[in-house]
Amino acid sequence: MFVRRVRNGVQRYDAFKCIGVGSRTLSNLNNLDHEERLNGCLLSLPSKAKVVICGGGVMGAAVAYHLSKRGWGHQTVVIEKEKVGTGNRWYSSGLVGAFKPSLAQVKIAQSSIQLLKDLEARGRPTGWKQCGSLLLARTRDRMTVYRRMKSQSVSWGIECELVSPKRCQEIWPMLNVEDILGGLWIPGDGVGDTHLFCMSLMREAVANGVGVMEDCSVTAVHSKEGKVSGIDTTQGSIECQYFVNCAGFWARQIGQLAKPQVKVPLLPCEHYYLHTKRIDNLNPMTPVVRDPDGYIYLRERDGCILAGGFEPIAKPVYEEEIRSAEQRCIPEDWDHFHVLLKEILKRVPSLNQAVLHKLCNGLEAFSPDCKWIVGEAPEMFNYHVAAGMKTVGISAAGGVAEATVDEIVDGYTKYDMYELDINRFLGLHNNKRFLRDRMKEVPGVHYGLPYPFYEFQMGRNLRLSPIYPTLRDNGAVFGQVMGYERPTWFEPVDKTTAAPEKPQPFKIAYTKTFGKPHWFDTVQREYWACRESVGLADYSSFTKIDLQSQDNEVVDLLQYLCSNNVDVPIGSIIHTGMQNERGGYENDCSLARLSENHYMMIAPTIQQTRCKVWLKRHLPRNGTVTLSDVTSMYTAICILGPFTRSLLAELTDTDLSPSNFPFFTFKELDVGLANGIRAMNLTHTGELGYVLYIPNEFALHVYNRLMRVGEKYGISHVGHYATRALRVEKFFAFWGQDLDTTTTPLECGRTWRVKFDKDIPFIGRDALLRQREEGIRRHYVQLLLTDHDHELDLWSWGGEPIYRDGNYCGQTTTTSYGFTFKKQVCLGFIQNLDKFGVPQKVTNDYVLSGHYEIDIAGIRYAAKVNLHSPNLPTKYPDKERDVYQATRKHHETQQFLGRHYQP
Repeated sequence: MFVRRVRNGVQRYDAFKCIGVGSRTLSNLNNLDHEERLNGCLLSLPSKAKVVICGGGVMGAAVAYHLSKRGWGHQTVVIEKEKVGTGNRWYSSGLVGAFKPSLAQVKIAQSSIQLLKDLEARGRPTGWKQCGSLLLARTRDRMTVYRRMKSQSVSWGIECELVSPKRCQEIWPMLNVEDILGGLWIPGDGVGDTHLFCMSLMREAVANGVGVMEDCSVTAVHSKEGKVSGIDTTQGSIECQYFVNCAGFWARQIGQLAKPQVKVPLLPCEHYYLHTKRIDNLNPMTPVVRDPDGYIYLRERDGCILAGGFEPIAKPVYEEEIRSAEQRCIPEDWDHFHVLLKEILKRVPSLNQAVLHKLCNGLEAFSPDCKWIVGEAPEMFNYHVAAGMKTVGISAAGGVAEATVDEIVDGYTKYDMYELDINRFLGLHNNKRFLRDRMKEVPGVHYGLPYPFYEFQMGRNLRLSPIYPTLRDNGAVFGQVMGYERPTWFEPVDKTTAAPEKPQPFKIAYTKTFGKPHWFDTVQREYWACRESVGLADYSSFTKIDLQSQDNEVVDLLQYLCSNNVDVPIGSIIHTGMQNERGGYENDCSLARLSENHYMMIAPTIQQTRCKVWLKRHLPRNGTVTLSDVTSMYTAICILGPFTRSLLAELTDTDLSPSNFPFFTFKELDVGLANGIRAMNLTHTGELGYVLYIPNEFALHVYNRLMRVGEKYGISHVGHYATRALRVEKFFAFWGQDLDTTTTPLECGRTWRVKFDKDIPFIGRDALLRQREEGIRRHYVQLLLTDHDHELDLWSWGGEPIYRDGNYCGQTTTTSYGFTFKKQVCLGFIQNLDKFGVPQKVTNDYVLSGHYEIDIAGIRYAAKVNLHSPNLPTKYPDKERDVYQATRKHHETQQFLGRHYQP
């Protein structure tokens, strides 16, 4: 058999037999040894350019192409250390698929596919073949994923069809479908040739004026006043305004050449491509087959089969010694490849009789979260990165390059790139030991089951709050966010059997289902603790930034950056957005005014790098405003529930009555024996309570006092999933899910937080005024599923299509089970689409007059729509809080009625 002979080291055979094949001709695979060369390259470097692109692969070529289309061709230079398009063609799969994990990535892939088609139509070869792709399912959960993809395809504009095992075999006759439950057929997918695509893009770019310098290496990237100012190369220096790191495999090393260094967290892993000899009568339009439960894919290439995959445990490699594309091709490891080979032969048994041409082991770079890395680097303005395409550069290049060029030329892009933005990382993510640890599991995520709230197993226990050991020993099950270990829920710990001197094991959260999760009952108990007694949560991961000045400069700066009015009395807390020029959210935060010219900003955890970059971009150049990231200086403990005031009053001498410490204000407190605790009368959930920002050295003391005194009030630990459920039920928006760079306050019911009449016009004011005049084209709503059984039915986890009167009108964003409603709660945006799919004006009457359904994996569930935050029934009403909400509501105009106040 093929597998036995291969594993004995025999890689070539004189004859073979393939199903339905008689005679055989010589393979045409020698085409893969041929590499085209680019004519018209520069003989010497210019002294100046507007944009310098590092990397002459497909990504660099795509950026050069799009810059040339925007009229910047004559001001752009591409630097390539070898030859343009260099890279062994044997080490590329060429798979092009439209389905990606998120809408933004889908749009990027669709842009890339359209570019492939456009180049082919103009006579530029790309190897594009729209042969379709077939996704196979071995498990019920995988079929659920495909049913969800099928329902999402309506909003994503992807043609696809759920198919039976029999139909799978009709599409790909050589398949063994004995263990297949079904599949998803995507006729618009295809394959391309990365080398040909790269050369066609670069030829178009050169024709439009782009200069290309081959055999030239970047040695340094310089900055002046925080912006790119020029580069040094082995062939001389160039002054430039923009630098684009498209170095792919070497992007991390190129980042280290910058002054200051730019962190591009990538590390290569071994990646395999198995090529057979020619198989006679193999249709050149044979579809791509992906069998993610077996980690593998197969495709036709030049009459042969190319097979590969993403093994669950990868082999990371340090890249320092690899200087050329040729050195990226390393000796094969048949033992490591065996897990994929076994699955390939199981799926296509006839390949046992095929003749192996070669097994190629190439190195491919991955990011720590298995997503692309795109955007402007936080360390240096005008330094852009487009890398980490995880073997599917041909699927990403066109769209990623378009977004990159839009940001360079226009300052923004039509794609919401936050989930791909390089600002999602911290310095710790670029630590080589961390990368090597994490990369063992990253490639496997590519074909893994996309269960909700996925957690990596490697690269854990990095950022820990001082109370982490105590929380762990009290049953905390952790999720990781920006490197922080954050409790998600707490499992019961039997203190009678647990050895007090032995710490509890570190537990990682998981949700391996698309229905009711195993943690449901635990989270429900924690939820009710927050509503009826006292819950204690660790908020330490929140981004915390101090902003201050000697005089009024910090107030003026924040008035310019924030759409709400921040010039409030000392001790007040204001919730505000920071908008971009289009009115979208760059940040969503709370600002506590600690003194006349001192503010503390609290922002989402995932915003730690991003919001600092936005602030630094607008800081006065004279240094009058100072910014300090104090995230790691304070432990944040939140106590939630109706008895929190009574609990805290026993630990402090400060009067906590509403007249002295009202809702949504700040005070510095002594708690227990500790001092200097920044206390905020809010919880970010809509429940009563306080967030205590405690200097780290006092954190354990304050925690112990809270737990000891809190026993009489029924205090219990609560995790992120419980506080998240509280927020969703109260209709609170989440940055990165509901709020993003394209969403405005008017669209999500926050008009009352926008102060158009401030003395200092804020960024985005004009765009929001236009939108207020013209009306909004989408509306943020809350939907309660009315005929959904949370015990038996699949749950909504976000991204599901919303239907109004039977017609598609939007999709969900954030979802959760509402323990008070006893219903599934979905947040999302709806549109008023005409018959051509063009969004029209959305009014409150339009929203309230429709009948709504949400499609969960092909089944539609009726839903009741809410425009405003609901008043949840409670045993412990709080007049002060209710009055505060009502006062805020009176400030809203009837035309643009927003929801109740929400911190």
